[in-house]
Amino acid sequence: MAQAYMTETGGGGTEPGREGSRLRRLFSRLFDGWRGDRRIWRRGIVVAVLALLIALVMVLHAQVPNAIGNLGSLTETFLPWLGAAIPLLLVLALVRKSATALIAILVPTIVWLNLFGGLVTSKTGGGGDLTVVTHNVNADNADPFGTARDVAASGADIVALEELTEAAVPVYEEALAATYKYHKVVGTVGMWSKYPMGGTKAVDIKLGWERAMRSTVTTPEGPVAVYVAHLPSVRVKLEAGFTARQRDRSANALGEAIADEPLPQVALLGDLNGTMNDRALNAVTAQMRSTQGAAGDGFGFSWPASFPMARIDQIMVRGMEPMASWTLPQTGSDHLPVAARVTIDTSES
Repeated sequence: MAQAYMTETGGGGTEPGREGSRLRRLFSRLFDGWRGDRRIWRRGIVVAVLALLIALVMVLHAQVPNAIGNLGSLTETFLPWLGAAIPLLLVLALVRKSATALIAILVPTIVWLNLFGGLVTSKTGGGGDLTVVTHNVNADNADPFGTARDVAASGADIVALEELTEAAVPVYEEALAATYKYHKVVGTVGMWSKYPMGGTKAVDIKLGWERAMRSTVTTPEGPVAVYVAHLPSVRVKLEAGFTARQRDRSANALGEAIADEPLPQVALLGDLNGTMNDRALNAVTAQMRSTQGAAGDGFGFSWPASFPMARIDQIMVRGMEPMASWTLPQTGSDHLPVAARVTIDTSES
């Protein structure tokens, strides 16, 4: 019996002692030759400088000027992705055997965690009075009926759709009629609701055509002003940089409309073609809460659907408490639908 026991444990390779020895050998090989090498403080200066520059951009992103090609907004749109450079710099520091670089890499790591660490983990809670979904369905969507069916399956009380074409509107109306008794389409945006809608009107976002609307939805907990908006697209051009002037003007106009809203409970659903970090959306973001930032599960990137890199589809609220926020599975669009569940704060009514 003793012999059998020794054979089983010795051949399994799972004893804590053996695992510990493997780790020691790994670290020994990794840091072999570092002891007594004074050059570890002189090597890797370039890596250290790059690490500090990345940290500086993250800390001072608001100071990056927009005067040249809207570089500031472009940086803020993809700001979380600066953290992707940290593992690469870490590998370079280890290859170079540079203690200076390793210490410098701690700086952008700490900054990134301070800015975005809270988004990594889920803050989703239970409960909520109202579930809302917004989806840029893509004007070139080859399967509008299937997209509408998928969105309706989310169980949302209110659905906002953007980039509706004249030809596709009847398809969406037919697909959603069984679930949503009330709906209204204004220009290229539309809203479908399980609860009565009133006071529906277009919102002027300085485009010359209709891409935003507002409606009062009478929920069991009270009236909510719901805005649906599709801000102009932005482009990254070699000769012009991040072209976003029209988007920025529309964002300011939308912010003014929301600021003048008399109802205390307000929800904004739509494709804003910008992230919450983008200073150009301050007219909107300064007065509303992102459901993803407050109660989201992860970063909630929504575009492009094939490999999401940014959350440009937003759900924001005022006078309501976000309980959960998430993305839905891919449809026939190049955007992912985004959803949120909120509690309506009737104390402000």
